[in-house]
Amino acid sequence: MAMQFTEIGQQLRAYRLESGLRAEEIAARLGVSRAALYRYEKGEVIKLDTIKRLAELLKISPLSLLGIGVEYYNRPIGYAERVRQIEETADQVLQLTGALCYLTTSDTYDATLTSVFDEVAEQAGADRMAVRSQSEQLLGILVARKRMYGMRRPGIIAMVSVPSVQRLLETGIAGGVQVSDRLRRLCREVASSEIANIATLMETEPMGLQFGLVAGAEPSTSFKILRSRTKVSLAVNPFRPDTHPAAQTGVAMITGADEAIAAHQRVAEATWREALKGPAGAARLRQLIAAAGSDS
Repeated sequence: MAMQFTEIGQQLRAYRLESGLRAEEIAARLGVSRAALYRYEKGEVIKLDTIKRLAELLKISPLSLLGIGVEYYNRPIGYAERVRQIEETADQVLQLTGALCYLTTSDTYDATLTSVFDEVAEQAGADRMAVRSQSEQLLGILVARKRMYGMRRPGIIAMVSVPSVQRLLETGIAGGVQVSDRLRRLCREVASSEIANIATLMETEPMGLQFGLVAGAEPSTSFKILRSRTKVSLAVNPFRPDTHPAAQTGVAMITGADEAIAAHQRVAEATWREALKGPAGAARLRQLIAAAGSDS
């Protein structure tokens, strides 16, 4: 039962971030202290009546808060927090993504993304503080995910696509964000460095980390399957970590449904079989880097 309440607490935190409400607001509307709300998030026993009231306040189904059925997130912050929680116990991650695997990016990537988000906040005028707060929340969650990966080192199989890599090299990271020319040049340099790092990882093939390069059409969706000893989760994600959360719209989904997981597993396995791997994939990535450099 304790583990069940821990799961409820984790999802409560994710949905709280998703709602955009401050902890103080939620606690006041529930008639509890902020400290009590935080204790719920840490896994303290919570009454079913309180769960129902929380669900109404957060505009979700009580079943979603109980971890039954499908979880939906229309804000990157809520989704990122939920993925962080699941990654804490995941032993294997299989993902079909865009051009990068965030968990294997460098500290320079995070530092550059921070600079991008700082510029976005400065351009927001009267909304500057709210935009900066969103930035700090998302960046904090991303860094926590990477820190946990460094400690636990779950196995990762990641597939990136040629069209996505080409677009990343052309625009740089945070390609959908308006920034200064100086910062845009830095974003392109960082993009090139991150793709070169993937090429190196494909050549060296470190234990527990495999990359595949999808040479055909760009995948129409981005998803990951996370496996632990006791649970399998599918996360379907329309959000990019390098775009400010205020500038993104979409609906992310997380589910443990066997049918959904099996369908995405089949797609991932078929894509992996056709993907370029090892030195062949690395050589193709280096060709893309060289071509982007000659065009700039």
